[in-house]
Amino acid sequence: MRKTAKIISTATAIAALMGSLSLAPIHTASAAEKEMTPVEKGKKIAFDRKKGNCLACHSIAGGSMAGNMGPPLVAMKARFPDKGKLRAQIWDATKANPNTAMPPFGRHKILSEKDIDLITEYILTL
Repeated sequence: MRKTAKIISTATAIAALMGSLSLAPIHTASAAEKEMTPVEKGKKIAFDRKKGNCLACHSIAGGSMAGNMGPPLVAMKARFPDKGKLRAQIWDATKANPNTAMPPFGRHKILSEKDIDLITEYILTL
């Protein structure tokens, strides 16, 4: 391939890539999301079937179609007086129980560190 043709081919590929990136949806927080408290944001993530999906296994007050594989999330402040232990449980439950069915949300990068922090804030209110 001649040098000029290679440069044109590369430039065309870059232009196509840039064009496709401009079509990608950009998530910006709405005004309502910006005004949400950390607990409200955590609840939204926990109930989101594509993110935390806590309701797949746990019964949570206010949730619909809850699972029963995991324990109901009640009296969480009494069960986890140390907030760090609750966060660690969400981050990687296999450390406390290697046979758990709970996915290691942090270790496997299923959720971001920020999302785990927000879910922890919410779960402690239950």
